[in-house]
Amino acid sequence: MSPHHATARERPTVSVVIPVKDDAVALRRCLRALSLQLDPPDEVVVVDNASTDDSAGVARAAGARIVTCPQPGIPAAAAAGYDSARCDLILRLDADCIPAITWVGDLRSDFARRPGVAVLTGGARFVDGSRALRTPLAAVYLGCYAAFGYLALGHLPLFGSNLAFRRSSWRRVSSRVHREDPRLHDDFDLAFHLGEYDVIRHTAAPMGMSMRPFDDPRAFIRRVAGGFRSVVSHWPVDLPPIRLVRRWLRHARRRRRASTRTGDEA
Repeated sequence: MSPHHATARERPTVSVVIPVKDDAVALRRCLRALSLQLDPPDEVVVVDNASTDDSAGVARAAGARIVTCPQPGIPAAAAAGYDSARCDLILRLDADCIPAITWVGDLRSDFARRPGVAVLTGGARFVDGSRALRTPLAAVYLGCYAAFGYLALGHLPLFGSNLAFRRSSWRRVSSRVHREDPRLHDDFDLAFHLGEYDVIRHTAAPMGMSMRPFDDPRAFIRRVAGGFRSVVSHWPVDLPPIRLVRRWLRHARRRRRASTRTGDEA
């Protein structure tokens, strides 16, 4: 049986969360791509982060559920969307992303095949800008991000343009994420918290994204600075060696509890 045609009982429900601020044109393309999914999500949640353009109107016309977040910054907007999500799985992308028509189905199937995995993160390809630069620039950009992230976290970082996790995992860390600091990278911050408890794995679910972060050098520098700020805000308690020790101790406690239960049942 195809993984996209499992029974209703086996298939987790899916919420797609999109934070947006003044990005109506890109959001319209993103929502159009979601409407063409071969395996549609059960709901689409657009978080309007105090937009002054017609982003909310675009979302409403596409049938998305709108959540209003007046607190500035993507960390606050993304967290508000996750809080509002109603389904088993929460999928996250940005308004300037264009998911492939199999994106939702691929992620839903990935979770069904790997019940022990709570968080999935994937890459992306550029869909605009110089054709000659799209592939090499995406490889360098995402490769450097992954390498830097792994050094800072001790595990795979999360990429907010192609991200999925179980709602139960979000509930466990929702009170701990740094949603009040608009200069943090919300996906990097979330990686610290989800990675503390859950297994994070890579997904091949395909995603397209805009090359516009490279249009403004000053904006790109701010993005890099935000990455370092996201890491430093968790030090020293979340330095990789300390995190690895805590994770090992948790796993040891779980194994002891499991062996105790097995002994009691015997």
